[in-house]
Formats: sequence, C-alpha cells, structure tokens
Amino acid sequence: CLIENKKTETWDNNTNKKITLLHPKIRQHTIDFINDAERKLNLKLRVSDGYRSIEEQNKLYDKGRKNSEPIVTTVKGGYSFHNYGLAIDVVEILDKKAIYFDNKHPKIKEIVEIAKSYGFLWGGDWVTFKDYPHFEFRYGFTTTQLLKKYNAGDIDAEGYVNIN
Repeated sequence: CLIENKKTETWDNNTNKKITLLHPKIRQHTIDFINDAERKLNLKLRVSDGYRSIEEQNKLYDKGRKNSEPIVTTVKGGYSFHNYGLAIDVVEILDKKAIYFDNKHPKIKEIVEIAKSYGFLWGGDWVTFKDYPHFEFRYGFTTTQLLKKYNAGDIDAEGYVNIN
C-alpha cells in the first residue's frame, strides 16, 4: 500500500513565502488547495495576499478615503481575517500575468469547490460585498472576538491569536 506524501510547498516561491506568514492551522490547507487546483484544473494559482498587519490594513482602508485612489477595502485594521493570518486572496497566473477572479472566471466554481473541500469559506458567497479572490478560515470566531483576544495578549508561541 503506497501512502501519498503531502507536498510542503507549491509551484510558486511568492506563494510559499506568503504561506509561511499564515496562521499555522491553515498553512497546509493552503498548500493543498493550491496544489489540488493545479493538479485537477491545470491552473497555476498564486496567493497574492495573506497575512496583513493591522497597520497595513488601516493603510489599505485609508485608500480612497484620505486620497483620490479607489477604495479597496471596507474594513479597518483588526476586522479582517487577514490580520490574523486566517485569510488568503488568490489569483491565477497565466502567461506570467495575474488574472483576478470574478464570477465570470471559467473555472471559478471548480476552484471554490476545491477550496471548500479543505474548509475554506469563500468571499464570493458574501451577501453585501462579493470578494471573489478571498478565502478564509474562521474557526468559529468573528474578527471582533479575535481582536479582543489579540488585545488581551491571548497569543501563541509563534505570535498568532490562540484559536484553540
């Protein structure tokens, strides 16, 4: 009986670097999702965004509010699952260019199905704001609860909010 060895990396060095900054509980799920999409759908997916500090989140939130750039997020620092290493944004790499997902991507249903098979929730399922490239884990927490834990110092040895 052969046992399939799990891969510990993806095809993409940029993605691999971003995965190392994710919460330890979702790192392998992310690797498996990216590799499964490549194997089953012949797609090269890249994690374009993963962990984002609260400070980085606030800078993103200010775009379009404190300058003439377009608004890129509706949430302030502490209220994104990215701030806890529990979310990723994914793009397809085709001919060395990033293809951003929307609901018209020819393989979006299959991509989402693979992601959900690993436990990811999809931003395209949201009612008020559709975020098609976004996938996250919540582990039963809201961002308000995670921020409270963060502010209380409920942090593990690697510096991530405890979600056990």
